[in-house]
Amino acid sequence: MTSPSRPILPRQVTPPELALSAELPHAVPGAEVVAVPVLPSEEEGGTPVLGPGAEELSGTLGIDLLALLEQERATGRAGEVTAVPVAGGAGGPALVLLVGVGAQRPADLRRAGAALARAVTDRGTVATSVPAVVDDAGLEAFVVGVVLGSFRFHWRSSPPEHVPAERVVLAGRSKADAAVLRRAVALGRAGWRARHLATVPSNLKNPAWLADQARLVAEEAGLGHEVWDERRLADEGFGGILAVGKASATPPRLVRLDYTPRRAGQRTPTVVLVGKGITFDTGGLSIKPGEAMTNMKRDMTGGAVVLAVMAALAEVGCPVRVVGLVPMAENAVSGNAVRPGDVVRHWDGRTSEITNTDAEGRVVLADALAYAVATLDPAVVVDVATLTGAMKVALGQQVGGFFANRDALAAKVAAAGEAAGEPLWRFPLAEVYEEKIASKVADADNGAGGPGAITAALFLQHFVGEVPWAHLDVASVGDAPEESFEWTAGPTGFGARALLAWLGGPDPLDGL
Repeated sequence: MTSPSRPILPRQVTPPELALSAELPHAVPGAEVVAVPVLPSEEEGGTPVLGPGAEELSGTLGIDLLALLEQERATGRAGEVTAVPVAGGAGGPALVLLVGVGAQRPADLRRAGAALARAVTDRGTVATSVPAVVDDAGLEAFVVGVVLGSFRFHWRSSPPEHVPAERVVLAGRSKADAAVLRRAVALGRAGWRARHLATVPSNLKNPAWLADQARLVAEEAGLGHEVWDERRLADEGFGGILAVGKASATPPRLVRLDYTPRRAGQRTPTVVLVGKGITFDTGGLSIKPGEAMTNMKRDMTGGAVVLAVMAALAEVGCPVRVVGLVPMAENAVSGNAVRPGDVVRHWDGRTSEITNTDAEGRVVLADALAYAVATLDPAVVVDVATLTGAMKVALGQQVGGFFANRDALAAKVAAAGEAAGEPLWRFPLAEVYEEKIASKVADADNGAGGPGAITAALFLQHFVGEVPWAHLDVASVGDAPEESFEWTAGPTGFGARALLAWLGGPDPLDGL
């Protein structure tokens, strides 16, 4: 019998297998479900249009699919699904799905893919011609939607109640699209990985466990890998990480992963990604209210995003070197906890007065940022963190916030977020609030008041100097309040797709 002190995560479901076929969906062997696209009418109030494969399917099954659309008053809007059960038998489908694709923009196709994924839960092979009506960007978005709409997590004593479809065949697309499919699957699985890591409960997910997940990523993706334990952190002066993690029974860690592109040379620039890895946040002695603590297992979303991005860089063809740094700690309460009024010394010697132990994320990020700038010669540094509740107040739960010290970098980050379906809104690094982070006894105060997202960014800015830097504060989108298209209720892993959309471009540092 397994000891309750050593929890073991049960085997998790996996995304559907994705495959290409030049055939129309009715001709795909063994398809239990066939799905065809529905395009809105060009005239307001007009009859929507059925896409490729519908005519052949109607003839094979003897069903007037267009009449069924009219009967159901379908519009073809993105994510609308009309289900048509059929007799099946003789190798034919048991279910036909008519899937709205709206204006066929990437956002529409992600919605359509996610809606299809939810409609085919527990099925075997699904064949769909939705990809036959879209370009490569649409195919990528549709696949990402299928993968993320399939996401599930469970920790039951019995097998999961429902599982994703086993296989989705993208009909009407040839093997020439294999590279597009490979990139799309990498993007979707990166989102899945970040979401999964953020969802794992913290009775299993402590710094040592998360560091081990980083090792597995390194082995899987062929990355360089290095870990600092608590002794090495102390020897090398990572005072912020140690201070935040010292109250926990599980000591802190710092993980480094290194990606090098195939054709890298001496002049290949380096991008550094830093992800906040707080595996659980009680708030420390500045303890959170109980209801605010319930979702704090996902306070390492930034670290999960960095690990997921590092795992997928080769698949998306990233042309620059990338170093991922994840400072990991549990912000706990004990007699050894950091106290309000304590002063910590960071890796670069800068000191911070801790006036709010619940503002711990910036304290661990500061060490990693200082180390990155001083030792890695980065062309760009980007950090990702569920950092401030103020960002959620400002933006709600649909848009993430970010800061940047270069307009060109800000433009790239915003464009990547928009393209990936992870929208980000830029906030100002307003110097007028700099006095709020001043301390009478140290170089800075970690607990400056509002505007909270801005003062947190100003605190971090001191650790990057003149290096081009972006700070993604994704606390607003760290959790999805309900199931909505590619988002499932709970931790989101927001940011992985946006960073991959940027780093997977042909020249991510152009203009920087």
